[in-house]
Amino acid sequence: MAIVKPSLAKGTRDFSPTEMEKRDFIFSTLKTVFTKYGYREIQTPSFENLQTLTGKYGDEGDKLIFKILNSGDYLAKAPTNLLTEKESVPLIPHIAEKALRYDLTVPFARYVVMHQHEIVLPFKRFQIQPVWRADRPQRGRYREFYQCDVDVVGSESLLNEAEFVLIYQEALSSLGLTDFTIKLNNRKILSGIAEILGKPTLLVPMTVAIDKLDKIGIEGVDNELLSRGFSENDLEKLRPIMHLAGSIPAKIAQLKETLASSAIGMQGIEEIETVLGYVERMTADTFPLDHFIDLDVTLARGLNYYTGCIFEVKTNEVTMGSIGGGGRYDDLTGMFGLKGLTGVGISFGADRIYDVMEELGLFPTSTVQSTKVLLSNFDKLAELYALPLLQKLRTAGVAAEIYPTSAKLKKQLAYADAKNIPYVILIGEEEIKSGLLSLKDMQSGEQRRLNESDLVALLT
Repeated sequence: MAIVKPSLAKGTRDFSPTEMEKRDFIFSTLKTVFTKYGYREIQTPSFENLQTLTGKYGDEGDKLIFKILNSGDYLAKAPTNLLTEKESVPLIPHIAEKALRYDLTVPFARYVVMHQHEIVLPFKRFQIQPVWRADRPQRGRYREFYQCDVDVVGSESLLNEAEFVLIYQEALSSLGLTDFTIKLNNRKILSGIAEILGKPTLLVPMTVAIDKLDKIGIEGVDNELLSRGFSENDLEKLRPIMHLAGSIPAKIAQLKETLASSAIGMQGIEEIETVLGYVERMTADTFPLDHFIDLDVTLARGLNYYTGCIFEVKTNEVTMGSIGGGGRYDDLTGMFGLKGLTGVGISFGADRIYDVMEELGLFPTSTVQSTKVLLSNFDKLAELYALPLLQKLRTAGVAAEIYPTSAKLKKQLAYADAKNIPYVILIGEEEIKSGLLSLKDMQSGEQRRLNESDLVALLT
């Protein structure tokens, strides 16, 4: 058999034990916060029926779905006339009936519809699983990556939006981040802006352009708007809105004056005020409202998807794109026949959060340590003596391992050092005779002798 050079599929990664411990720290921290707010975990299969996913992400999104070839002779049932065509798209449904999930949102909608008679509304769920996209790999963009979603469906209450603000604040603070901004906007405010410009039909082109303000600057936004049907007069009206300054109350006051003639715009402002009022009510004794929240009317992520409040989170400690986002959506489950079910959800960018924490050195040392104590192994007699103690330590909840073969002390200590094991129990002929075992602290180098019970008590 020919030897194959090992390689990774493009856009994928291996994770070392140390990296997994750090990633698990992020996930466990997020799960703790989600659970505290009443959310329960679900999981959906790694692959779905292709028809479940197709048509939910637009033409470009459909191209990025990883299709799975049917098992066996996948061409056997394919129409022969399609096999000679140069265009492969019509052939796909005949040779691939399944596909890897593209995101967690569509599988969640499918789950809600299929389990609608089992779940209790409002249904609050979180989901932390990998997704796959046949995208062009580049720095920070992978074909396989994790999404961390939190959603509630079946509730119109803006208290949900307020609690998502608190979930972001608590989760990121628990991970050690101290300087981040939770940006808020509302789809209705954006609709109101388009309305007062007299261009309600150009809402999407307008918001796509202003959403790029941070990337292409005001001149770039102006040029894009002019190319999309807006006039110089429209831009003069729009510029003050894009550059709202001051505190959140000051921005709201300016918006109320600007959007006074737009009913939908004023409704969006009222929803923002309600959300902020809830947040302030729940956090008045903890931190000032402006400490980590900002109102940003240029925020328009997922405009075709969201119908109310919009979220985006950015860290100010590291140069990085958004580390979270989400918003209110209506009729999520309509794509599967269950109409009128409103919801709101947010997501955490786990991979970006990992990079931020790594750069800032925020991972606690405990996350990179699995084994707490290593039992030495100098010969067969020492090995047999150590085995009952090994199990006593594990029974007491201590992560312990024994060096698997007899070896010189230097080699065993190097092993412990490489794995960041803080303690080594040295068991030699003298220790076996006396019953007093030597415990070596790998950080300080100090050693002391203890009997088994005291040793177990010290390490627990």
